[in-house]
Amino acid sequence: MAKKQLTPQQQEYQKLHSSYEKKRPVLKNCIYAFFIGGFICLIGQCLHVFFYTNFNFTEKTAGNPTVAVLIFLSTLMTGLGFYDRIAQIAGAGTAVPVTGFANSIASAAIEHRTEGYVLGVGGNMFKLAGSVIVFGTVAAFFIALIKTILMKVGVL
Repeated sequence: MAKKQLTPQQQEYQKLHSSYEKKRPVLKNCIYAFFIGGFICLIGQCLHVFFYTNFNFTEKTAGNPTVAVLIFLSTLMTGLGFYDRIAQIAGAGTAVPVTGFANSIASAAIEHRTEGYVLGVGGNMFKLAGSVIVFGTVAAFFIALIKTILMKVGVL
């Protein structure tokens, strides 16, 4: 398929547009995402260690209350408006799976609350959740399939 040639006016517009376009500090954004995302993970790890050292959890079972606390904190921070400010600085660093997902669900619920609880909050909140749940289910199926094959072969 041949690429469409731009007219001289379109080329002039593209040149003018690129002169006004703000340059993005990609390296700085990556560094912010790395450190803020790492800090969120550090908080999660500290919570994990706290639960299995101070309560009657094993290292495996301490993950459940850790995830619950991270979800609670990110939802609370979303409701108070802090999470969005952090996300503006950190970008993808705040999309750490559990906290980013909780933020997106809470944001959808807050945004559509005026439409009612069932159709507004519930309907719009789970538009996002549906795709994530489907992806998670399909990914889990393929991972289990690969693990089963590797166990049959004798690698695991």
